[in-house]
Amino acid sequence: MLDELLGRASLKDRIDDLEEENDRLEKRYEAESERLAEATTARQDAEERVNRLEDRIAQLEGELERVDDDGQSLSLRRRERLRGSRLEDVLDRLASFQTAPEGATTAVLEADDALEDLEDGFGDDLEDVLGDRRGLVADAAPCVLCVDDAGLVAVTLEPPVLPESTPKLEWDDRFALEREWFLPTGEYALALLRADLFALGVYEDGERVDYQGFESDVKGNHSKGGFSQARFERIRNDQIDDHLERCERALADHDVERLFVVGQRGVIDTLVSESDLEPTGTAAVDATGSPKSALEDAHHSFWTTDLRVL
Repeated sequence: MLDELLGRASLKDRIDDLEEENDRLEKRYEAESERLAEATTARQDAEERVNRLEDRIAQLEGELERVDDDGQSLSLRRRERLRGSRLEDVLDRLASFQTAPEGATTAVLEADDALEDLEDGFGDDLEDVLGDRRGLVADAAPCVLCVDDAGLVAVTLEPPVLPESTPKLEWDDRFALEREWFLPTGEYALALLRADLFALGVYEDGERVDYQGFESDVKGNHSKGGFSQARFERIRNDQIDDHLERCERALADHDVERLFVVGQRGVIDTLVSESDLEPTGTAAVDATGSPKSALEDAHHSFWTTDLRVL
């Protein structure tokens, strides 16, 4: 009765109506956000499937190009991942191979190199020896190719870091391979970099003599869309930036001539592009777990060579 006399009853009714409208709009917004998140997830799944199919198409096209006139598809005789004593044994065998002068060639191919360009000035020697197997070499790049003029040895090796000082193509009486291309020799540092984790080891001939590692508080993935997701991503990006600054400071504290940075490719590229860091080499590796155990996995993965017998 008092509310009616004072005119507050209608205002309370209006407040109730507005609260109901607000609840209805919030439920509608949540439903739209969920639909947007589902649509975003579906689009990402579709993009990943398209990428996988494109990779498969490229692989099949490469195999098709290597089909010879008899309709037989060329394939590798053998492929093996080498490290440790097994890798040392294979390198010793290649080093023991000796032939006549200019009977063995060592070629360094980067990802965008073509054998035709490397052969310029060396005649048709490689083409004569490799024949249809040239396509297998292209598939292996980036790599180091070892082949003799009689075709007795024809292998590619993908070392952790491609050598830069050696000539692109070299003929000699033996293969020009250096152990530091493939094996952990001398003093070096290897840093593992993820969006939320950093680990660094200093090594002497493969044995770790120093260690530093830490994890940063970085938000994980967000499943909803809308303004909430945009705000979440801004916070996450700021946290990653802070983490990378911390990583850069940690790397600056270690003065080592050779530095290898491995981990998440996008994170590595961001750190290198936005700092004065000039690593000897980088590589994408999948290493999970705590900083120290992840570093051990990354070190193991990095010092592994892919051998292909043509």
